[in-house]
Amino acid sequence: MEQTALRPKPMPGQEPGGGSRPRATRHPHAAPRRGRKLRTLLLGLFVGAVLVLSGVGLGTVGATVIGMSRLAELQRQTERTPPAPTRSAASSPSPSSATPAPAPAPPTAVLGVEAVDAEKTGALIVGVHVPGPGFTAGLVRGDVLLQVGKARVDSAADLARTVSGTRPGKEITLTVRHQSGGYQQLTAVPGIVT
Repeated sequence: MEQTALRPKPMPGQEPGGGSRPRATRHPHAAPRRGRKLRTLLLGLFVGAVLVLSGVGLGTVGATVIGMSRLAELQRQTERTPPAPTRSAASSPSPSSATPAPAPAPPTAVLGVEAVDAEKTGALIVGVHVPGPGFTAGLVRGDVLLQVGKARVDSAADLARTVSGTRPGKEITLTVRHQSGGYQQLTAVPGIVT
C-alpha cells in the first residue's frame, strides 16, 4: 500500500490495519511529574491555609480595635464625670478614715449595632451584634434608623447620643426604614456593655 499524506505511516509496533492492540509503553519520566503535582497541591493547600488564617487574624484585630475604641470611649466618659463631693476635714469624724471611693459610672445603654451616617437622614446599620438588643428587636444590616423613642436620628452620632441617654432595660421604640423602602416600628430593650 502506498503511503500518502492522508494515510500516515503507522507507529512502530502497531499493525497498519489496526488489528492488534498497542503494547503498554513504559513512561520512566512519569514519577517526577507525579511528585511535582503532589508538591504543587501541597503548596496550594499551604498557601490557602495561610491566607484563611491571616484573614481570620485580621478580622480578630479589627474586632479588637473596635472593642478597644469603645473601651477608650467609656474611660473618657468616666474621666469627664465630676468626682463625688468629699467631706471636709473639719466635719470628718476621724482623720484616719480614707476618702470614699468614687461611685462607679452609671452603665450606658447600647443597642448592639454598628452604624454610620446614612446618605440622607438617619443612621445606616452596617453591623448587628449577635446576640444583642438590636438583633433581638429585628434590626438587620442595611436598615436605616430614623427615630429612637421620640428623638429624631439624623446621624450615627445622634443615634449613639440618644441610645446612651436611655435607661438600660427600658423598652424603646425604633422607627426603621428597611433596604426595600418599607418603614417599620420595632421595640428594643437596650442593654449594657459587659
